[in-house]
Amino acid sequence: MKKIAVAGFQHETNTFASRKADFLAFEIAKDWPGLCVGDEVFEKTRGFNLPITGAIDSLTAQQFQIVPLCWAFAVPCGVVTREAYERIATMMLDALGEADGIAGVYLDLHGAMVTEHFDDAEGELLRRVRMRVGSEVPVVASLDYHANITEQMVEYADYLDVYRQYPHTDMTETGRRAADVLGHLIREENRFLKLLVKSDYLIPLSLGCTTQEPCLSLLFRDLATIRAALPRGCHISFAAGFALSDIEEAGPAIVAYGLKIEAIQQAVDDFKQCLDLAEAGFSEPGLPARRAVEQAIEISRTALRPVVLADAQDNPGAGGTGDTTGLLRHLVECGAENAVIGFIADAQAANMAVQEGVGATIEIGIGGKEFAGDTPFYGTFRVLALGNGQVVGTGPMWRGARMQLGPCALLEQGGVKIAISSRTVQTGDTALFRHLGVELERMSIIAVKSSVHFRADFEPLAERVILALSPGPVIADPRELPYRKLRKHVRIGPNMALRDAVRDTVT
Repeated sequence: MKKIAVAGFQHETNTFASRKADFLAFEIAKDWPGLCVGDEVFEKTRGFNLPITGAIDSLTAQQFQIVPLCWAFAVPCGVVTREAYERIATMMLDALGEADGIAGVYLDLHGAMVTEHFDDAEGELLRRVRMRVGSEVPVVASLDYHANITEQMVEYADYLDVYRQYPHTDMTETGRRAADVLGHLIREENRFLKLLVKSDYLIPLSLGCTTQEPCLSLLFRDLATIRAALPRGCHISFAAGFALSDIEEAGPAIVAYGLKIEAIQQAVDDFKQCLDLAEAGFSEPGLPARRAVEQAIEISRTALRPVVLADAQDNPGAGGTGDTTGLLRHLVECGAENAVIGFIADAQAANMAVQEGVGATIEIGIGGKEFAGDTPFYGTFRVLALGNGQVVGTGPMWRGARMQLGPCALLEQGGVKIAISSRTVQTGDTALFRHLGVELERMSIIAVKSSVHFRADFEPLAERVILALSPGPVIADPRELPYRKLRKHVRIGPNMALRDAVRDTVT
């Protein structure tokens, strides 16, 4: 029975965020498992919507012997520290070196990790893996839809497969596809020809959603049609890129593999043309927060279902602190009724609520402690409910995820309920609110700290979804970011040259 090494090392790096990912950030379990080593990989990832679970299922079905090395994930934030990267990479490579007779390697990567010492952290990791196993052992990896695919990644991996959905409800499926291809490469003893083509423009995070235009048509009409026409054994993937990573090779990319260069070249050319034609559709990432709240209140007066507001610029899934207070202020100041906002990360407020108990009134400043320029939202709040923060996800993306949020509380001021957690979490699953007793279907307005992932579980409840842009670390519009490393010919807005776009912001 041939042996396959499997491992994972995931981080989505917002280089414009200040908080770094140290080793502890990878050790602690939040919405995904904490660092696991050896057989713990099987135990701790089982039942999660993760690429590595799909890969393990596929490799088991193909009757390979699986050698688990390690798996690590940290909540998106600023750069990964040198120490954290080197400790985890060394852990992985040492375990790989101890596994004799490896026939193939599967890696569960993100594709947008930046460290203190490497702009292309996954490319460097793939290089080290390749140096360890040699040129004859196939190495494949699954990547996030927001991967910034680099030339080095393509060079050192035999095959890369990318999520096809945002929200990422297909992570398990992507890992399974990648492992299926790995098995094919081992059995056929051949290698693919490869093509990588980069887009000429950036895609704002909130506009990359594959359930909305223009990505809905790009992915499920254009790319699906092109993929279906490919000869057997040819593959094409698209990554929207992560515009919040300021590296030279950031941005959307098309990667294709196969034994027939003409076929994959044609497929890449055809989809690149579709991508070019869609550029104008990526121009409006959201509304100013005040206007978004006013619009939500107006719609809610006659709506039969809740209006969902997304606090897109404080999305913890892209480096947000999860504690900004701008949208909360607007909800209160505009007199929103029957509204709920969450989750705001504030361990101090959560612990005070726990100490005082349900029914108590507390005076405290909520949130506003992590993002420069933000301030806590001070006031008097009634404690409506408490929770232990142990939440099992029920929605399409986090189903089965065992979240560890620490003590949680539901507070209220006026017509606005505020869900507080001790740890930062992206509000992407309705189970988070329900564990505090919130009946979401009865709410008029639901405000969530998320850019897109919330849509998988909240949109079916919604009368309308509105993206609100309140100050936060996850800048929605790339035209507002002070890029320094991004290659100069990339447009950061529709039909806008990079140099012209940033000349007033970069000094």
